[in-house]
Amino acid sequence: MPAKKRTRSYDPARIRAAVFAQFGHVRQAVSTLTPDQLALPTRLDGWTVRDLGAHLTMTVAAVSRALEREEPAKADIALLDYPSVTAPFAEAIADGTRQLAAATPDLDALFARTEDELTARLAEVEAPESRVLDIRAGGMTLTDFLVTRTVELVVHTDDLNAAVPGLDVPYDKQALAACTRLLADALAAKAPGGATEVRVPPYAVVQCVEGPRHTRGTPPNVVETDPLTWIRLATGRLTWADALEAAQVSASGERADLSGLLPLLG
Repeated sequence: MPAKKRTRSYDPARIRAAVFAQFGHVRQAVSTLTPDQLALPTRLDGWTVRDLGAHLTMTVAAVSRALEREEPAKADIALLDYPSVTAPFAEAIADGTRQLAAATPDLDALFARTEDELTARLAEVEAPESRVLDIRAGGMTLTDFLVTRTVELVVHTDDLNAAVPGLDVPYDKQALAACTRLLADALAAKAPGGATEVRVPPYAVVQCVEGPRHTRGTPPNVVETDPLTWIRLATGRLTWADALEAAQVSASGERADLSGLLPLLG
C-alpha cells in the first residue's frame, strides 16, 4: 500500500555528497581486489563479488539514465513507496547485473565512467531541488531517488564486506544515516501506530505497531539496535531470532517482537 506521506525530509546537497562519498569508498575497495577475490561468492544468491561490483555501478548509473529521460509532469511516487513499486523489476535488474559483470573486465574503469557521467548529468540540472525523474515505475524527485541510492550503496557495501575476508569498506556517515532512517520510516509506514518505539541510535527513532500509544516516561515496548544490525534485519540479511540470540538487538514488551514485520526489503 503506497505511503500516504513522507515522514522525513532530506537535504539535497548532503544526500548528493553522501552518494558520491559512499560510491567512492566502494570504488577504491573494488580496485584493490584480486581476480580470486572478485570470483568469491556473496550472500546474494548466485552473485559473485564481481557481479556485486557491477551492480553497485548500476545503482548509481540509474540516476544518470533517469536524468536522460523526459521529466514527468509530477512526482507520483513518494520515498516510502519505493520498495513496493520497484520489486517487480528485481529479476530484470539481476539479469542486467550479470550481463554487465560478464561484459566488463575492467571494473575500475566502469566505476570511473559511472562517477564521471553522474557528475556531468547533475551539473546540467538547473533546479535540483524540484527536478522530477522518470524512474520507469513513475515520477520521483531527484533528492528522493538519491536517498534510495544511499540504501543500495550502504546495503551492498555491507554485502561486499561480508563476502571478502579482511575487507573493511567504510561507511559515509550521511549515507548510513539516510539508509537507516529510510528503513526505519518504512517500518513505521508498514505497521502504523504508537505502541512500540524502535530506536537505532544515533540516527533514528520511530513509533510503530497498533496498540496503546505511549505519552510519557519509558515506553512499555522498546526495540533498540545499531544501524548495521537494523539494516541487515530490514533487508533480510539477518533474522530476528538470530539477532536476539546474538544480543545484537534488545526487545522489551509484548509488542516488541518485530519478526512478523521483517524484512522490509528483499
